[in-house]
Amino acid sequence: MNINQIKARAEELRSLILYHNNRYYNEDSPEISDYEYDMLLRELENIESEHPELMVPDSPTQKVGGAAAEKFSPVEHKVPMESLHDSFSPEEIYDFDKRVRESVESPEYVVEPKIDGLSVSAEYRNGIFVRGSTRGDGKVGEDITDNLKTIKSLPMKLNRPIPYLEVRGEVYMSIKSFESLTARQEENDEKPFKNPRNAAAGSLRQKDSKITKERNLDIFVFNVQQIEGEELTGHKQSLDFLSELGFTVLPFCHVCKNADEVLEEIDEIGNTRGELGFQIDGAVVKVDSFAQREALGSTSKFPKWAEAYKYPPEEKETELLDIEINVGRTGALTPTAIFAPITLAGTTVSRATLHNQEFISEKDIRIGDTVIVRKAGEIIPEVVSVTKHKENSEPYRIPRICPSCGSPVEFENGEAALRCPNTECPAQLMRHMIHFVSRDAMDIDGLGEKVLHALAENNLIHSPFDLYRLKKEDILRLEGKKDRSADNLINAIEKSKSNDLYRLVFGLGIRHIGQRAAKLLADRFRTLDEIAKASLEDIAGIEGFGEIMAQSVVSYFSLEKTKELIKEIKELGLNTKNLTQKEEIKDNPFLGKTVVITGTLPTYKRTEAAAIIEKLGGKTAGSVSKKTDYVLAGDAAGSKLTKARQLGITVIDEDEFNKMISG
Repeated sequence: MNINQIKARAEELRSLILYHNNRYYNEDSPEISDYEYDMLLRELENIESEHPELMVPDSPTQKVGGAAAEKFSPVEHKVPMESLHDSFSPEEIYDFDKRVRESVESPEYVVEPKIDGLSVSAEYRNGIFVRGSTRGDGKVGEDITDNLKTIKSLPMKLNRPIPYLEVRGEVYMSIKSFESLTARQEENDEKPFKNPRNAAAGSLRQKDSKITKERNLDIFVFNVQQIEGEELTGHKQSLDFLSELGFTVLPFCHVCKNADEVLEEIDEIGNTRGELGFQIDGAVVKVDSFAQREALGSTSKFPKWAEAYKYPPEEKETELLDIEINVGRTGALTPTAIFAPITLAGTTVSRATLHNQEFISEKDIRIGDTVIVRKAGEIIPEVVSVTKHKENSEPYRIPRICPSCGSPVEFENGEAALRCPNTECPAQLMRHMIHFVSRDAMDIDGLGEKVLHALAENNLIHSPFDLYRLKKEDILRLEGKKDRSADNLINAIEKSKSNDLYRLVFGLGIRHIGQRAAKLLADRFRTLDEIAKASLEDIAGIEGFGEIMAQSVVSYFSLEKTKELIKEIKELGLNTKNLTQKEEIKDNPFLGKTVVITGTLPTYKRTEAAAIIEKLGGKTAGSVSKKTDYVLAGDAAGSKLTKARQLGITVIDEDEFNKMISG
């Protein structure tokens, strides 16, 4: 390539990397694999290294990829939270060791796993947790104190009252929690997270800390950023010290004297990937001595005393034996590849989703093909490509007949998925019942899939609401059910009648309506009847609702079948009212209003102010829009305050807020 072509490629790479940075760091929804991203970044690094005249100050090779979101208060990092330079081969580790030895004598290294999660800072004063923040762009992050408090493995009080301590850690979601979460998302017809890292990031950056708490996040702490009252001289010593204080530190941490020992440890960690209960995407090599680290210094983006080694994605060939079609709760047909078992990342896999017809056609996947399979993010098996078609094979088309009920299937509103329109389809009914009794919906203890299938096979239930007609003698007809277990199940079903309204709304299985949307509906309209009567405009006006969601609700409640169902629900004695009390105060200024809280308030925590607003019948939002009624602003309010003034929205301070709530 000539210099103009190289320059054009560098500009193209910067644009691509910035786009994927935003998808990965800010939207928690990546479109390419980590390896593909790393290769784009490496290509740009090579161009800028060979042609320094093409370097630009804001190149993604020179800065951390994330940014602080407006919905959280900014936190300035006194000690920058730097990124790491990546290596992909043993030769690059030898080069790293050579560069270090050119600057310091006889360095020792600590090698530890590279946890694939979200990097955070946690601050303590006199041993008490006081603030938590994300990395952001390395200089300014987001205040996520309330969300970090929900992580059980992060101590709120240390074993010693250190005057001041700031640590850095990686928040992650265990593989077990991730699989449980994505199974619920798929069951609810929601877009599942792609991997545990994005699930952790998306969960930690929730405005509602209750949602974060439900996601079962964990944290490994791996670095001391700042400390007062204690002298630490090395990394291994600091990790032992953090463990004594009550932190959960990385499970592997070995000191190595040279590059050969480092590579042995990298291989050892790599061999354990499939056995760990959490996801790693590499190993990190760090100079142990803090004095030597200081001598080595940093670039604008990376410390010169550390290097990340990225493991290549493991891919294997196998034979595609069949394509199985499953019918979901909302009628969506999902094709699943069934292939000859292979071992990937330490586990045996034989199935992978093929998403939809578009995915199958794009890769020209046919039964009998030899295909390459890998684990996306080391967790979810995926078919990457076809290496060879079976002789005389034909392109695969998803049957246009539902495999469960035989009804013709159809594409709906330009969606990629085919759907069975038959609401009486047995597969949909069973999925609906599983959803209805699930923990996030009606939470009926003891009603798992096995029991539901047994009840259906015995013609005892044909819809979720038949559960409320069951008698003890019906349960005793099931294999293995005794008096006590039958009583427990009947009691659990009876108890669920008194659940809050949002659980019932979520349990109904309305398309596009997840648990949070169900809560918003219940909070706004207060009763099932009022939700059923609500107009498209009223529902679309709820902060956090889109037109598709609103239309889905209106369409569902306009059906004659739904109107009959509401009558049935009432006759069965299920609660149809919001049980969360809202104070009805004369001239209440917050009733039905949307408030954005920004900045640091003098006496209230933002969560405390939000709780008061919601108790008075208002709701809080994370961003300022034309739908916002008030902005409650404290110190360092930032861009939200600016936007509120531009839109002419009423801005109040804490004194005005107190006057309003005291009225």
